[in-house]
Parts: sequence; structure tokens; C-alpha cells
Amino acid sequence: MAGVEGEGSVVEEVVVVENNTGLHHNKETNDQPPPPKEERIKSNLVLRKSDGRERSLSVSYQPDGETVFVISDLDDAAAHISDTDPPITDLNLQLARTYVEDARDGRHSDFKLSERHLRLYHLYQNIWGQCLLYLVIALHLLLALFEKPAVPGLEITYWVTMLVEFGAICFYLFRLTLISVFTPLTRFWSDTKHMLIIILTVLTFLDMVIYIGLTESGHYGVRWSRALRPLFAVNFPEMRQIRRSFRNLRRTLPDVVNVLFLFFFSLAIFALMAYKLFGERGLVWVDGRPYFSNYWDSIFDLYVLVTTANNPDIMMPAFDESAYYVVFFVVFLVICYFIYMNIILAVIYNNYRKHLKNEVRKSVYSKRQQLSKAFEILAVSSGNKRVVTRGRFMQLMRTLNTKTNPALINVYWIVLDTDGSDVLDKGEFLRLADLLNVEVSEVVDRTTFMGHFFPRIYFSTPSSILRTIVKHKLFQVFFDVLTLINAVVIGLATSDSEWDDTAEWVFLSLFMLEIILKMYTFGLRRFFKKFWNVFDFFVIGAAFILGLAEAIADEEGKSRLTLDVLLVLRVLRLVKIVGSVQRFKVIVHTISKIVPSLLTYGAIMLVFYYMFAMVGMESFQGLVKFTGYDIEEGSELYCSNEALIHSPFWKDHYCNNNFNDVIHTFIVLFELTVVNQWHVIAYGYADVTDPWARFYFMLFHLVCVIVVLNIFTAFVLEVFILEYSASHQGHLENQMEKKIQEMGLSFRKKKKKSSRVSQENLVISDSDSSEIDDIDEPWKAVGAVGGEAQGEVKVTEGASNFYPGFKDISGETDVRFHISKRLKNVEVLLQKMFEKELTEDDLGPKIDTLDQDLTDNPEYVAAQGRTLWSL
Repeated sequence: MAGVEGEGSVVEEVVVVENNTGLHHNKETNDQPPPPKEERIKSNLVLRKSDGRERSLSVSYQPDGETVFVISDLDDAAAHISDTDPPITDLNLQLARTYVEDARDGRHSDFKLSERHLRLYHLYQNIWGQCLLYLVIALHLLLALFEKPAVPGLEITYWVTMLVEFGAICFYLFRLTLISVFTPLTRFWSDTKHMLIIILTVLTFLDMVIYIGLTESGHYGVRWSRALRPLFAVNFPEMRQIRRSFRNLRRTLPDVVNVLFLFFFSLAIFALMAYKLFGERGLVWVDGRPYFSNYWDSIFDLYVLVTTANNPDIMMPAFDESAYYVVFFVVFLVICYFIYMNIILAVIYNNYRKHLKNEVRKSVYSKRQQLSKAFEILAVSSGNKRVVTRGRFMQLMRTLNTKTNPALINVYWIVLDTDGSDVLDKGEFLRLADLLNVEVSEVVDRTTFMGHFFPRIYFSTPSSILRTIVKHKLFQVFFDVLTLINAVVIGLATSDSEWDDTAEWVFLSLFMLEIILKMYTFGLRRFFKKFWNVFDFFVIGAAFILGLAEAIADEEGKSRLTLDVLLVLRVLRLVKIVGSVQRFKVIVHTISKIVPSLLTYGAIMLVFYYMFAMVGMESFQGLVKFTGYDIEEGSELYCSNEALIHSPFWKDHYCNNNFNDVIHTFIVLFELTVVNQWHVIAYGYADVTDPWARFYFMLFHLVCVIVVLNIFTAFVLEVFILEYSASHQGHLENQMEKKIQEMGLSFRKKKKKSSRVSQENLVISDSDSSEIDDIDEPWKAVGAVGGEAQGEVKVTEGASNFYPGFKDISGETDVRFHISKRLKNVEVLLQKMFEKELTEDDLGPKIDTLDQDLTDNPEYVAAQGRTLWSL
């Protein structure tokens, strides 16, 4: 035991109990192997506090029991903490647990307050049920692979696909019925997304009946309800992120429509001018088509010009006639492209930003309201205020996770108890969700396999020297340079080279050695936690196996090409070095934040892609076929359609851009999204059907490119601005993270010998280019402060303004919190910025559902005159 006592301060004593056998102090040398793992895991933290009146209190769990003991020096007796508080029912405890879990996971609790309905709510939120829902949704959408027009070789009879779809819809209805049972009826029937699922179900069953009737009677049937399938997924609670993006899209449209109306009005005027200027002058396009021959063609051609896909082709016939005609196109592009398109982007960004703020506010308020409900359930009266006692908190944490280390629960309590009153008021309790979302790891869990089973070898002097070399920054730099050299060698090698095989085996051997040394030094768990280690493991491992297969088979060709591709892929690891350069950090971090959010925006694009794909296949299937372009080998002319004779579609070899199955259709839609040459595809299908077919392609461009992609652009702008602001203002930590660091409970990097340590040196950054190099001998961490390994428990003074007595308690426990300098997503950063504007007791307007709009609440709208949130 050790303690530090200051004048007027609180004394902290720590006892580490191991297997109820007494105290343990490691006074062995630094090279001594750790104690057995089973003893270390059962080590529990006991904190003793005493004030000026010489009273002391210790809290401890029995390792093999469920009892929480309080030991007081005044009576030298043990008592159950729960006996000091009014009893709490199991239902109330489960309610509090549910509210805390929903606040932690970003859900909004909405269920009837009874034990039966609470069980049903937990059944619905079960992770396996959610995984099954995702599987059913994926299976439902993938039916398009097997339905007419099916992917070649995958077509099956429509009875089978309909039975699968019927089963999927029944599962949707089962989930919806479960929601209706535990949700208040008025709330359930007033929820739009529930009504949409019911309407979609009725429409799908109606379409199935009509299709079966038409098919069995020998008529052609169209499965029009297939385009509605993605809407099932969007309207389930589990898809709240996608649904939120659709809400932003819906709320943004009214202002966008105003700009689009002016845009199309200007387009119509310029089309009329072009038709009158050029339509009767006998001009033709390069492919022989009449130039602005009618008004509707003029509208479409100028719309394509706004996308720049046909520029300067559209201008050249008029330019060849007279240079003065260029003025028309310049004016048109300035007004409709440079002005209107940027105004549309500005309107979308402004509305997106406004609605994003409302969504973030709503999330923060919902989280606080859930925690407030849990607080009211757990709180007891103490004087003139309500507080959560230590006993109630222990019960809650044990209910949340029965496997939680008692020492960790004690640390949670200390972190939350900012004023040292040994109770939690409402403001302190409202920080619980943030604390539970901090990644936690225990030092004892970081012992490597070799260190645990072969400690004499792992901690020997030669092994320590080897591990020091591997952890050194030059070790990583050496292999990064070697990676670049390897890429250069691959680029210089030719099919006639005889030295490249030997060089590749040398590089492969060195890269394999690097992986093995890292696994030995850091252990498998820590090794595979790093993305670039996993990347190297699979790329180099696959290259090594392919190299062996090639050597055994003595064959060149595909295996050699695959091997070269895998080795070149490893050059991507150099991106991490670029990210460590200060001037590139903002850009690299912005990209890193965009990538996870691509899942949400990718899902939105998937919804529109799927809907347009189903419509496109029903409209254009079989009209264009790809049989090759070698007429002598039997390929059919003009993509098997005489209407494409002499068309740019046939001349540019676009026959594979067809709607004959869902895979080809998605490829065509992606080409339309990229925009380049999209008018050639549109004109091709207009030639084989009707000129009005171009409306399908215009509508796709309008929805997916102008609206959805501009919203994604607005998201990128917001990410960059926030990241740039954070890089100049410092890391925006909430109070929990600050307190964890000041208490010395965050994972530490090895510090340089200096009396002052910067904030950045206290926290491991995910963007750090070096491997994790915190405490190597975890059992020495108990009692180690500031990187010193001591046999006795020692507490030193720190700079904490939160912990009573200004204590750094890193030596009192082996529990450590892993805090990332980089935020997981933008929403976390926005929530932290917004919470700085709130007082501790600000719960906001009542949130009934996360789908509601805060601007519909009159009280909230009125409050905005008093509360501003400025980014």
C-alpha cells in the first residue's frame, strides 16, 4: 500500500487482492516473468478514501461471488451496499439498463413499460435478429440475379423466386408485428415508416397475383413491384442512418426545386434560340444527324452540354459556320453551367448543413433524455437533491454486463464522480454513455503468446534487443523504402528479364520476415488490430502462396500477373507515411472520414440504382445484344439491332452497355453517373425505342448526379471544414476523455525523459505511423507511473482538476482506456461540438422518435432565438 497525502486533501490507498490470499507486490527484477495469468485476471482493485476525520472506506468484490462489500474503519464490519439503499425492482433495473444501452448505441427507446414488453423489445434488438434481417434484405434484393431478365446461367422459374420473396415479406411482417406488440399503439400507427412497410407489402402481393395470372394465361407480365424492394430496407429502424440521409434529401428538395425550375426555364429559352438560330441552316453533326432540327432535340442536346459530356462537339458545326456563333454557347455555359449548377450545389450544401445540425441536436437530446430516464429510476433522495449511489451504480453496471471486471466498474465510478462526493448527480450521470463508448483495454490482456507460455525466452536479453529493434521507427522506414524499391523493380522487369524472379523471392522473403518479427514482438492480437498489418499479412501471404504454386507448376501467365498485382498493392502502404506529414494530415484524415460514410451514401445510391435498374430492364431488355465485333467470326452487326446502323453507339462499340441483366444494368448506370459519353448511350436506346426514352436517362442524371452526388459533395465539404477547424483548435475531447487522461488511465506511449509531457504523447493515435509501443511488461504496470516499473504500488501527484486530491492513479490499477485522437466519424465530432453549447441539465424538447423534425416543435423553434450553435 502506498498513499500521498496533501494538506486538506483526500488520502487514497489501494489494495490489490489476489485470490483472497492477501496482498501481492512484485519486487522481482525487470526480467522476471509475469505471475500466472489466472491470478492476474482475478486481481481486483480496492480503493480506500479517508477525510480529515480519519474515516476510511473500501469497496471490493468477492472474486467468486456477487457481493459488493463496504468496509468502514469506524465499525470494522462489512455490509452490503445494496442494504444501504432503498430496494429497486428487477423491472426498474432492467428499464434503467435498457435506457443506458439505447443511449450508448444511439437508439431511441420506445416500448410499453412492462416486463413482457421489455423482453420483447430486447428480443427485437438482439444482434442475431438484426443480422438475420440484413441477410433477408440482401437475399430479397439479390433475387434480381435469377429473375427474367436473369444473369446468363442463373435463371430459375418464377415460382421459386416468388416463394423466396414471399418468405422475405413474411419475415418483414414478423419484425413489424413484434414492433407493434411492444410499441404503444398510437405511436406505432402514427409512424410513417410502419405504414410504408404495410403499403409496400400490399402492393407487392398485388403485383405477384397479377403477374401469376398474366403468365399462366399466356400473356406477358411485368414485375413492377421489384423497383420498390429497397424501400423495405430503408423503413426498418435498423437503417436509421440511411433513413436520416433520405430525410435530409427530402427536406432539401423544396429549395432545390425552385432553382431547378429557373434552370429548366433558362434551358427552354436557350433551346428555342438554338432551334431558330441553327435549325434551318442545313448544318449536321459529325455522324450526319440534323443539327438542332427540332425543339425537343435542342432541349436534350443543351442539357447534355450542361453536363459537359458533348463539349465542344455540340459547338463545332456552328463554329465551322461562323465564329460569332460561339458567343451563344459561351453565354449558355456561363449561365446554366457555371452559375446555376453552382447555385444548386450551394443550396444543397446550405440545406444539408442546416438539417444535419437538427439531426445532431436530436441525437444529443435523445441520448440525454434516455440517460435522464435511467437516472430517475436509479436515483435516491439525498438532502434536497436526487443522486445515484455507488450501490445502485454497481447494480446497473453488473446488469449491463455481468462479465465486467469489478476493477473497471470502480474506475468508471471514479471517472464519473467528478466532485468526489461518492454519489453521482444528474449532470455526472449524463456522461455515462460517452464513457461506455470509450474503448477499454486491460494491461494484463496485452501479454503476448510467447511472453505468457515462454517468458524465459521472450524476456531474455537477445529477445529484448530484437523487440527493441522491431519497435524502432527506422525498422518501419526500412521496409517502407524496401516496398517502394520492390515496386520499381516490378515496373522495370519485362517478360524477357531473367533476374526478376530471384529479386521477387528476395523481396518476398524479407516481407515475410517483417511480418513474423512483428507477430513475435507485438503478439497476434495487437498485430491484427492494425489495418496495415492485416493488409500486409493477406497481400504478402497470398503472394507467397502464389509464388510457391507458380514455382511448383513451373507455369507463367495468370499466376504471375496476380503475383505482380499483389506486390504492387503493397505500395499503398506508403499512403500512411504521407498521412504522417503535417501538411497532408487534413486531407488524409478527411479521406479517412469519408470512407466509412461511403457505406451510408453508397446505400442511398444503391436504392436509386436498384429502382432505375428494374425500370431499365423492363423497358430496354433484349433490344441491344453483345455478340462481339468480329463479323467474320459470326458476330452480329449493329448490336443485333438494325436501328443502330451508322450510330455512334455501334461505332464506339457500346453493345455491352445493355439492360439484359442486373449486372450489365448496374454497369450502365455507373457509366451514366460518371457522365462522360452518357448521351451516346441515351441516343442509342432512343434509336431502338422512341426519342422519349431519353427522359429516363435525363431523370437518372437529375436524381443521382445533380441531387444525390451534390449532397455527398456537401458532406465532403462539411468533413473538411470540421477537420480543418479541429486541426487548428486542437482535439475536441469531451470531459470524460480529458479526465481519463489526467488520471493517467489512458494507454501511454513510452515517454522521453522530460519533466513535461505534451497532451499528444499521452494518447495513442490511430493515425500514428509507428506500432503500438506502450507497456511491454504488463504486470509491471501496476505500480508503474510515468513509465517506471516499481514493485510497490505508488501514487504520484498529477495535474488532474477532476479527481479529488489531484491524483494520477495510473499505478493503482491495470485498467486502461484506449482513446483515439482521431474520431470514428463526423457525427461524433458534431455531437461534441454541440454539447459544448449545452448546460448539463438541458434535455431539449421531448423526442418521441428519431424520425421527427425538431423544427416541427414550437418550443424548440422559439428557443433557437436564445441558443445559437455556430460552427
